[in-house]
Amino acid sequence: MLGYTLRRLASAVPTLFIIVTVAFFLVRFAPGGPFDLEQPLAPQVLDNLRRTYNLDQPLHLQYLDYLAKLVRGDLGPSYTALDFTVGEMLRRGLPYSIALGASALTLALVLGVVAGVFAALRQNSTKDYAVMAVATVGVTVPNFVVGPVLQLVFGLMLGLLPLGGWGGGDLAHRVLPTIALALPQMAVIARLTRSSMIEALRADHIRTLRANGLPGRAIIAHALRGALLPVVSYLGPAAAALVTGSVVIEKIFAIPGVGSYFVEGALNRDYTLVMGTVVMLASFVVLFNLIVDLLYAALDPRVRYD
Repeated sequence: MLGYTLRRLASAVPTLFIIVTVAFFLVRFAPGGPFDLEQPLAPQVLDNLRRTYNLDQPLHLQYLDYLAKLVRGDLGPSYTALDFTVGEMLRRGLPYSIALGASALTLALVLGVVAGVFAALRQNSTKDYAVMAVATVGVTVPNFVVGPVLQLVFGLMLGLLPLGGWGGGDLAHRVLPTIALALPQMAVIARLTRSSMIEALRADHIRTLRANGLPGRAIIAHALRGALLPVVSYLGPAAAALVTGSVVIEKIFAIPGVGSYFVEGALNRDYTLVMGTVVMLASFVVLFNLIVDLLYAALDPRVRYD
């Protein structure tokens, strides 16, 4: 297992290298620059700024310089937030995004699996259709609709929960953004669990367990272990997307996470901020996919990593 983990981590290096390379040149080829303002700067000031941030160098030299700094863990300065480096900005916002994403993922996983199993055990019944209808709505309705509706109902009309903010250690502030962020993932997990659970319940070994008189709860537990494999494979990219935050949800609920950094960096042509968020997201994807592969061995005894 250790050898497999080390090999996967080593193989992730070329993947990250390709992602960084593609992202670096794409963002540089976009029209405009970090110092292209509505009121143009004086040519001498603009030249000094470009020289300060090494933007006066040929593009290939800028690329090599960025790679050298990235290897040392230096994500560079932000071109727009002049008092902060990109690393400082990500360290400041990441705890909020991780807390929000982890709570949303936990809620989506628990409720999605429960709903999927409930629907599978009542296949083609009214309850099954009702659960799948709700799941379909959860997938199709976007976050920028769900968030304001939750604020309107539970914040303004009922006055039960705060409209936004993080509120320090007050859990009440986290309820609405967690639900809004979890709903689409919850719906997808419910649909995956239902379809895989139906297939698992029809497997030969489950029929054998039924014929031997095994109690219903034990049969469900055996079937669920195999049915969770598609869900686990989905959790890798889903966890990375949730943990790194949602731009829409963080904006709607005024959460100071990293979700908005990518969009702000792209709009302001803040090259280093965009690259920092890309590197962070790619690292999370690689990490969570590795965790998913390791979980496969725990759920499926046929899988072995030597």
